[in-house]
Amino acid sequence: MDKKIFLCSICNINSGTCNEDCKFCSQSVRYKADIERYKQKPIERILEEAIAARDNGALGFCLVTADKGLTEKTLKFVCDVAKAVIEVAPELRLIACNGTATLEQLLVLKEAGIKAYNHNLETSEAFYPQICTTHPWSERYETCQNVNNAGMVLISGGIFGLGETQEDRVSMLASLNSLNPTSVPVNFYHHNEALELQPNPLTIDEALELIKLTRNTLPEAQRIMVAGGRELMFGARQEEIFAYGANSIVIGNYLTTAGRVMSKDLEMLASLQLDVAKKVK
Repeated sequence: MDKKIFLCSICNINSGTCNEDCKFCSQSVRYKADIERYKQKPIERILEEAIAARDNGALGFCLVTADKGLTEKTLKFVCDVAKAVIEVAPELRLIACNGTATLEQLLVLKEAGIKAYNHNLETSEAFYPQICTTHPWSERYETCQNVNNAGMVLISGGIFGLGETQEDRVSMLASLNSLNPTSVPVNFYHHNEALELQPNPLTIDEALELIKLTRNTLPEAQRIMVAGGRELMFGARQEEIFAYGANSIVIGNYLTTAGRVMSKDLEMLASLQLDVAKKVK
């Protein structure tokens, strides 16, 4: 596991247009959550976000779209964005997160300069039908296999606090381990009143133990990244995540919710005498 803290920033380049029924996701049009919705974020704005992320220490920059998977139009847009970001911030490692993807589509992204692909399993195969009925868990697993076959860096994790059991959590982590991801995003459900799920029932201590369980179950993963829901889940105890095995965080805003000001996270790391990673292995 890398000891220096890897910082990643995510950019929602297409927001709130998904027709799937994932019960944890405010970007589904089915739930009519009060979020910003748009087909394509202007490339100029994306470049501003990329530069800000780089200037605040991020090495990863993830281009996220809100659809089930890649269409021909979306694929072209992601590639165009990637090429534009490389021009202004070549130091960033570009990551795509665009839903289910075929091997052929992933190779096109790779050719455009994208190094890694993020597709989360979200939860266990057994629990998945409780949170999504419009596509099967097996499609998620297959996309992750496609990423590996494309020779790209696989980023895959899940969400805790959806109402799953501990058995479900263990099962999901075992499935993730079988895919050998380089980075494992650990998300904590951030409740939105428009969604059908109950609020996240986890305590801070339980959440910390789940980070530890993730680290222990995926010993070969280079990075355990605490991502969505970090600020809401841990509050004033955010700094404790590193003692439990995290060595990566998302800085800045998330897809539809605001994160901390980036400088606050840098101050936290400095106070803990934790070094920020300057390059990707």
